Amino acid sequence: MKPFRKELFVGAAISFLALTASAAFAETPKDQLVIGTSLAQVLSLDPQQATEGKANEIMCNLYDRLVLATPEGKIAPQLAESWAIDDKGITFKLREAAFASGNPVTSRDVVFSLTRLLKMNQAAAANLKRVGYNADNVEKLVTAPDEHTVRIDLSGEVTPELLLYRLAMVTTSIVDSVEVEKHVKDNDYGNAWLRTNSAGSGPFTLNRWTPNEIVILDVNKDYVGGEPKMRRVVVRHVPESQVERLMLERGDIDIASALSASDLATFQDKQGFKIQRIPTGGFYVLSMNAGNQYLANPKVREAIAYGIDYAGIEKTIMGPYGRVRTVPVPENYEYAIPSPDWHLDIEKAKSLLAEAGFKDGFSLSLKTIAQTPRIDLATAIQASFAQIGIKVNIQQGNGSEIIAAHRARDFDLLIPQTGAYMPNVLGSMEQFSSNPDNSKEANNAGNFVWRSAWDIPELTKLTAKASLEPDAKKRGEIYVEMQKMFVDLKPAVLPLFERYEPIVQNARVQNYIGHPNMTTRLEGVTKAETE
Repeated sequence: MKPFRKELFVGAAISFLALTASAAFAETPKDQLVIGTSLAQVLSLDPQQATEGKANEIMCNLYDRLVLATPEGKIAPQLAESWAIDDKGITFKLREAAFASGNPVTSRDVVFSLTRLLKMNQAAAANLKRVGYNADNVEKLVTAPDEHTVRIDLSGEVTPELLLYRLAMVTTSIVDSVEVEKHVKDNDYGNAWLRTNSAGSGPFTLNRWTPNEIVILDVNKDYVGGEPKMRRVVVRHVPESQVERLMLERGDIDIASALSASDLATFQDKQGFKIQRIPTGGFYVLSMNAGNQYLANPKVREAIAYGIDYAGIEKTIMGPYGRVRTVPVPENYEYAIPSPDWHLDIEKAKSLLAEAGFKDGFSLSLKTIAQTPRIDLATAIQASFAQIGIKVNIQQGNGSEIIAAHRARDFDLLIPQTGAYMPNVLGSMEQFSSNPDNSKEANNAGNFVWRSAWDIPELTKLTAKASLEPDAKKRGEIYVEMQKMFVDLKPAVLPLFERYEPIVQNARVQNYIGHPNMTTRLEGVTKAETE
């Protein structure tokens, strides 16, 4: 990346805003919702391909799934009006609904979508693959007895309850098979087209997406749940926090979701604005490539765990974005164990490096997406590691660069973020504790642990056991055992801070309820009249 002077960029942007906005307080149109955020991680809008949080927030308004998870963590109907569970699987009855194209939603579309997900075999397929569904068996396990009935047989590696939560994920969105099949080229399952177009039954349709600039959604007037109040949703890429703060203050945007802790604090108790701090069940993580000669050593990884100033970073950088937590389970979840006593201890970290044979230290690179708060987190880690003898070279990049490097194991250290697909230990921890095949040939880029080349066969078996245990109490006991084993192994995927998603909204915006899974639906959003 070419270097640039941040202060000049911010100053120029502020000057532009001052010149183009009127002196009076502006406001967005009453029938449009304008969101300022970072779109750096939005690489695709194909629901069977994209997995990043901001992409999910967009796609969940373009598509429906069979079921959804409410903000409270309960499974509720969406395209399925009902379902029946037996000892071999789940039978879903579909409601009468239509895609934005006018085509009816049928069981064929459901089978097509889930089959497409697994046969494309991209990162989005990981959560179904992890419990035994794959490209070879999906057509046998997912069937359509009639036009309005879908049958999903159990794979033998998951309970019906946990399968429902996986079916509530955006990756299992139901796409319009008729429309998608029109755009298949070179056996790509229509992916090239669906990356930048929509074919869903959700409350909005995709008007335009310009990467790292803007996403525009238009209302689906025939949405089965009723026409949304917002005629249009505009998501603007505003990576500079100070610029985003000024835009919100002037009324150029309705919601800001990429503010630094200091800029966010300016809206605390400020008339005309509301703040939400949404728990995600996920984490900011320091991923270590265990294929690296230094990071393969558990003592080095333990030294790193003692080489981070967690308390100082939480206070000065993370603020509303996160709280210290070094077990990949939110501390308020049932069966969560306490964090281990990892804290900044320079002498202990140096001692561990010496025991590992590296008393003179070494150098590593650290890759991160250049967005709040990760770039400041990377800088703080660099400073901490310098004290224990590890020299860190920070490499910033855009979403496509850093995510591609992560999936290709092309890094030493990297700062990703995670979420949780259900509000329990397994929903949050599974991605940290399961790696069925660590070989490079497996090329399982959708597996979070595989990306770090961390081979954990016993923890993987224990995680699989939890997925199959029907008794809640026994499952809870396994959850505790999983967490303890994770800590004992000196993880190569080290959770640092439990992740929150803070947003500030203009008080005119009503019924915007941030979702822990980053699947906030917008059909119910309205705006109050200006007083």
